[in-house]
Amino acid sequence: MNKPVRTPLNAEQLADAKRLSDIYKLRVREAKEKCGPPLNQMEVGERCGWNSPQSTVSQYMTGKVALNLDALVKLSRALDFEPYEVSPTLASGIRRAAPGQLKGESRKDAANTPFPAGDDVEAIDDRYAFIPQYDAKAAAGLGSENPHVEIRSTLAFKRDWLKAKGVNPKHMIVIYAEGQSMCPTVDDHDVLLIDTSRVEPADGQVFVLSSTDKGAIVKRLIKSVFGVWIIRSDNEDKDKYPDRMLSRNEINEHRIIGRVIWRGGDL
Repeated sequence: MNKPVRTPLNAEQLADAKRLSDIYKLRVREAKEKCGPPLNQMEVGERCGWNSPQSTVSQYMTGKVALNLDALVKLSRALDFEPYEVSPTLASGIRRAAPGQLKGESRKDAANTPFPAGDDVEAIDDRYAFIPQYDAKAAAGLGSENPHVEIRSTLAFKRDWLKAKGVNPKHMIVIYAEGQSMCPTVDDHDVLLIDTSRVEPADGQVFVLSSTDKGAIVKRLIKSVFGVWIIRSDNEDKDKYPDRMLSRNEINEHRIIGRVIWRGGDL
């Protein structure tokens, strides 16, 4: 996948930055009024555990970088505010855990179960991994060009679930499917969790590939009895979505971005 390109924030993201800045200024004034230790961006960033504390906080507050869910949660703890006060959109997926949920949850719970907030927010970092959500599409059809790719936000997945899958959160990305060729396995607009460390073809597995002529596509790879790889669509309409056998020359024109290990979408 191409390196993400930073683009100007939209009106909603700029509003988030303004609300964050206002809360920070309020906390600075409160610290002065109480005659306590002065509060500055460096201290806030250190509370969040960032490597470049002052610079990171400044970029979020001035609207140079869009807030993501991970940063919002950390800042809410550092500056003592509820996440929805700064970003109603990002905070919409956060809810308080039901009584006993944290200790008694089954490992069968969905990967993207809404995670705890409020009194239980301390558990978030240990229990959830925040996966970058790219504004890119992989076509379940003819192909999708992504000349411009940026990070929109993050999605939270349970670390225990990722560990059971045998994957490293550092190698995970999220993109979206487009088209009907992989139905019923993958539907149009489905969320795709991709392991970018798995770039070797595997028989029967679903991958996101990039080709020079078709852009990004999501397909199942099948190894034929002759050792040739076949790009297969799961849609049963083979007149519209036929299998494609890759010649040796065509194999070099395709690059595996990663293996799809989970997909989510509407019922």
